[in-house]
Amino acid sequence: MIPVFEPIIGKEEMDAVMDALQKGEISGSFGSYIPNFENEFAKYIGCKYAVAVSNGTTALHLAVAACDIKQGEEILVSASTNIASALAIIHNNAVPIPVDSEPETWNLNLDLIESLITSKTRAIIPVHLFGHPVQMEKLMVIAEKYKLIVIEDCAESHGASVNGKMTGNFGHLNCFSFYANKIITTGEGGMVTTNDELTADKLRLLRNLAFTKPRFFHEEAGFNFRMTGYQAAMGLAQVRKIENIISDKRRVAHLYNKYLANKPGIKTPFEAVWARNVYWMYGIVVDPELGITRNELVRKLSDQGIETRTFFCPMNLQPCVQRVKGFRQIDCPIAENIWENGLYLPSSTNLTEDQIAFVCDAITY
Repeated sequence: MIPVFEPIIGKEEMDAVMDALQKGEISGSFGSYIPNFENEFAKYIGCKYAVAVSNGTTALHLAVAACDIKQGEEILVSASTNIASALAIIHNNAVPIPVDSEPETWNLNLDLIESLITSKTRAIIPVHLFGHPVQMEKLMVIAEKYKLIVIEDCAESHGASVNGKMTGNFGHLNCFSFYANKIITTGEGGMVTTNDELTADKLRLLRNLAFTKPRFFHEEAGFNFRMTGYQAAMGLAQVRKIENIISDKRRVAHLYNKYLANKPGIKTPFEAVWARNVYWMYGIVVDPELGITRNELVRKLSDQGIETRTFFCPMNLQPCVQRVKGFRQIDCPIAENIWENGLYLPSSTNLTEDQIAFVCDAITY
């Protein structure tokens, strides 16, 4: 079986975790590994502050909570993404409003945003899908015009950039995941970055049960969203390898591009001239010219030992989103099309050219 992804964990990560354990850094309340990981990650992204949390979903939840969104207010969100982006909105008593995808990058269509803004719209969560960045410079102009808070969902885009500026350094708050299949991993884990000191202070307060002085007197209703010290130790080792990991991701993608070039019925990932795509996963969309459906292709590949995943079910079709009071049913035909016809292929950084050629042959013959 060629898995859709397998993380590569080396001696550096193992040694760092063992060191953290030997130092007793097993919780998220003390020790040096968490602040060191936060500082190095912030430096890599180009942000002033980074706040480590327990996973990417809690990063989003914490970011929305820090914005003081009122019950019933709206947050625009990419239609095509993991449900976590919507859950962060729903669990903060706000209303997710899906923005359909655009056909090249599969990210949210910036030309649709203004038509969806109402007097209740407070924020927007753009998702850098599969590692290709949203055109954040254009989005920030729109956000400024309408006074919207921008929360970047960078769960899949560590190291991706727009005209040389990293994702995670445009929004007011920016959220990363370090789940096992992400560009860098701590097993579980996440991070929120920001350039605002007061926002960073609020994030740190809320992630740790909002402890103040006296310790067990709480002005705010906080969360226990802490990362452990030994996860941070692993993350520190990973972030020091991140450019090599991204180089391997791009190597895998370029080999897929080589073998799938000009193949009828297959739409391969796009990379805009202003972007660095980190190809978190190598996604394709099937059209009728291929001669089989997406689901038939998934079965065909599985029969040959090749694991795949479908694209995400769009937000406008999610029952848990549709039930939210105040939800507006919005047509998202592009997001629905890539949900029905998209899949991503094995994307581990250690794939060989022979393995990639085998996968591509299995698709096209």
